[in-house]
Amino acid sequence: MCGRFVVADVGSELVGVLRVDLVGDDLPEPSFNIAPTAKVAIVLDSIKTEPPTRRLEPARWGLVPSWAKDLSIGVKAFNARSEELEDKPMFRKALEKRRAVVPASGYYEWKQVPGADGKIQKVPHYIHPAGDDPLFFAGLYEWWKDPAKAEDDPDRWVLSFTILTRDAIGHLGSIHDRMPLFLDPDFADAWLDPTVENVGDILDAAVDAAPDVAATLEDHVVSAAVGNVRNNSPALIDPVEE
Repeated sequence: MCGRFVVADVGSELVGVLRVDLVGDDLPEPSFNIAPTAKVAIVLDSIKTEPPTRRLEPARWGLVPSWAKDLSIGVKAFNARSEELEDKPMFRKALEKRRAVVPASGYYEWKQVPGADGKIQKVPHYIHPAGDDPLFFAGLYEWWKDPAKAEDDPDRWVLSFTILTRDAIGHLGSIHDRMPLFLDPDFADAWLDPTVENVGDILDAAVDAAPDVAATLEDHVVSAAVGNVRNNSPALIDPVEE
């Protein structure tokens, strides 16, 4: 599960690493406590051009399928299990043609540990690359048309996304039983390509390769202040004593 993450920088580095062609307007500011329904910059390959145009666009976290009556369905669709995508109508079509890359600096996960009183406590950990390189999550995106807005309203179309997960392994498995589906930047082209037909093979390859990225990540305990979405500062990722 990935319910909070960090984007400390959104800028030119992504344009180079992922070979972005077009950067959208009004990209979200850096944030150290991103929660579901927040706006996040994601990378997608638009199928409206030939060849597809790679874009960095602001999107709402929590997938809202085109057939949804309103945005509320996205509140619970901030993650999607990779092993269930092809069986769930909500995600199947997006998996076929609308795959995204979600850049991040790191993410938070809560480890359950017994407290001094014998009760289970949840201790937040910050999980991140060893250096300053960005982390990439595999995602899916959808466009939803708001029926309450006029046809010429620029906000009528809402871009939303979900982050894919798989079972956690190694040291990450000791923190939580799920982890984001990490992507190596060299695999981004294959993941984003909306013209590929062997979608199942692409998904399997991503799932199989994620542990290699996971093995390179570091983690440390952080302040419980991250549990409040109103808290948002670089201090949230600072290590604290366990």
